[in-house]
Amino acid sequence: MNSPPPLLLLGLSLFLFLSLPTPSLAVERCNPNDKKALLKIKKSFGNPYLLASWVSSNDCCDWYQVYCDPIANRIISLTIFAGNLSGQIPAAVGDLPYLQNLVFRKLSNLTGTIPSAIAKLTQLTLVRLSWTNLTGPVPAFFAQLKNLTELDLSFNDLSGSIPPELGQLTNLDAIHLDRNKLTGKIPEWIFTGNVLDIYLSHNQLTGPIPKSFGYYNYTTLDFSRNMLSGDLSFMFGSNKRVQIVDFSRNKFEFKLSNVVFPASLTSLDLNHNKIFGSLPEELTTLNFQYLNVSYNRLCGKIPTGGKLQSFAATSYFHNKCLCGAPLPAC
Repeated sequence: MNSPPPLLLLGLSLFLFLSLPTPSLAVERCNPNDKKALLKIKKSFGNPYLLASWVSSNDCCDWYQVYCDPIANRIISLTIFAGNLSGQIPAAVGDLPYLQNLVFRKLSNLTGTIPSAIAKLTQLTLVRLSWTNLTGPVPAFFAQLKNLTELDLSFNDLSGSIPPELGQLTNLDAIHLDRNKLTGKIPEWIFTGNVLDIYLSHNQLTGPIPKSFGYYNYTTLDFSRNMLSGDLSFMFGSNKRVQIVDFSRNKFEFKLSNVVFPASLTSLDLNHNKIFGSLPEELTTLNFQYLNVSYNRLCGKIPTGGKLQSFAATSYFHNKCLCGAPLPAC
């Protein structure tokens, strides 16, 4: 029996070899500098269980709490939320140069001040450091982060005054400084780009609202539970687009009778101030979902019509001489 030609045997051997399954050699997407920075952050927090997926042998693009850009393969989001984590925000967060979202939220054992290393993260569009025990001032260095669209520092123990430099953030859509221990006056912010929603409630702010705030349009304004004073009628007008306004529990004092409210207004809370005059008739034309003018110095008959009689007497009581439904007749 004749043997197969040598070339045929070689071809068969090559075919069988190529047909065998081969182990895939996965290429790690994670940038080594990003991985190094993240492992520093983990170590700074004492290697908590919350960051258990952050293991050096694994691709950091597959770790929890982070997100890699699918093209550049750089870490663009760091979101650490609601877990058992203790310590201060480490300076190593500043070593993630492509970061766009930085979130430390609902971490009651997160303490210390906001580190200046964050100022290096010029690509940031969202900073949310909220529901923690962070202390110290609101840093003026946030003004260097020109791409910021939202700055949320709410529900902390921050103190001191509000930096006027924050008015330089021309791309900002919303700023949350509420539920802190901020003092002093609201600065004269001069916005040059998109105008934002402002949340400053539950602080210890004093003085009047700067006149510059009347030049812009907002969707939401919440300045409640401070010690603010003066006239705020300039914040309203037929050309405004504001929808939700809460100036309650302050010391504002002005005549309400001739204030023109925008058609966009759906929620108005002015309770616990020193506002006098009467309720404008035009309030009957607004599609209110919430209204509270109680605990002021208002007088006269509550206008009839629209949504005004749909609210309980508690929305109107404890005024000087306000009357008519839902209060007793005049």
